[in-house]
Amino acid sequence: MPADTPTTIDLGDGAIEPRRTWNIPAMLALALGGFGIGTTEFVTMGLLPDIAGAVHVTEPVAGHVVSAYALGVVVGAPVIAALCARVPRKRLLMALMVAFTIGNAATVLAPSYSTLMAARFLSGLPHGAYFGVASLAAASLAPVGQRAKAVAAVMLGLSAANVVGVPSATWLGQHLGWRDAFAVVVVIGIATVVAIWRFVPELHGIRLTDPRTELGALRRPQVLLTLLVGAVGFGGMFAVYTYITTTLTDVAGMSLGLVPIVLMLFGLGMVAGNILGGILTDRGVTRAVFAALISMVVILAIFIAAAHNPYTAAIGAFFVGASGAALGPALQTRLMDVAHDAQTLAAALNHAALNLANAAGAWLGGLVIAAGLGYTAPAVVGTGLAVLGVLLFALTVAVARRSDRA
Repeated sequence: MPADTPTTIDLGDGAIEPRRTWNIPAMLALALGGFGIGTTEFVTMGLLPDIAGAVHVTEPVAGHVVSAYALGVVVGAPVIAALCARVPRKRLLMALMVAFTIGNAATVLAPSYSTLMAARFLSGLPHGAYFGVASLAAASLAPVGQRAKAVAAVMLGLSAANVVGVPSATWLGQHLGWRDAFAVVVVIGIATVVAIWRFVPELHGIRLTDPRTELGALRRPQVLLTLLVGAVGFGGMFAVYTYITTTLTDVAGMSLGLVPIVLMLFGLGMVAGNILGGILTDRGVTRAVFAALISMVVILAIFIAAAHNPYTAAIGAFFVGASGAALGPALQTRLMDVAHDAQTLAAALNHAALNLANAAGAWLGGLVIAAGLGYTAPAVVGTGLAVLGVLLFALTVAVARRSDRA
């Protein structure tokens, strides 16, 4: 810091607070956990044929392990956030990553389909709570006025997983065995525990609450409406992403060997969108949510036509990922704002909502494909979900303004 830069902030009434600067090692430690979580969540989809053969079930049945993980996220986010409200946040972050590591170790060792299902459910339990607590931790460590960028930094790990972690682990799993892919996740989990212990300071800036206070978030209309916006709006991106491989090969006419490159472009779009979303959110949370949702509507609508050409489909995949990722920091920050004294539960529930969006988008996209409408139909469904997300958020803002005037 330059010599003429003040080292403290005058808060008035004689109160002085040290001026915070970016704690890069702590942010990287928190993002590393997101990288591991993103890798384990999405690598399963690329290894389903290998998993199915190993545990002697069909591929559709093996797909239930993806649902088991998502169910773990939905159950774990509110339960852990509420029950662990009094646990010091650094200690809680380490405990969550230990549980995550144990769940993935159980995945590596699972001898049967039933034990694999249980292991994936266990792996998903810490997901939402980790991102919720890590987002609050990052915001508490960030310089004044840059908390959304800090939240985006944590979620950047999730986006980076789609660029590096998932393709690498998938390749490893396909060549050495699917269990080795999850063994890599175990190593990432252990590294995250060590990194948090070493680099994340005691998070005294986050006020501890109690289970009753945290559960109070579920009585706040703005929390519930914002979660609904995420559960619906994000479904648009997942409706397209779930069926992107067949869309690229059957509609765009792309060779199967080029699909991983497009998936990497999708991941790069998520990284870019995540960074942009953090910048825009620090300038105005409401405007950032509207901007991300409206851009998603436009991009998904364009993708309906763009999917018919390999070049435009690849470019479209980048922007689909970007628009979806830009919404993440905006919604996470808004939930932290409207939850007041129940921020941990609200922030954790954001990721439960995203997993509901994942399930809903994939299900609705599958319905229109099964109806014979083709592989561009999920983009039509996605556009509709994004439009509904815009309308729901407009309602959310209107309700908030009416409440403020009352």
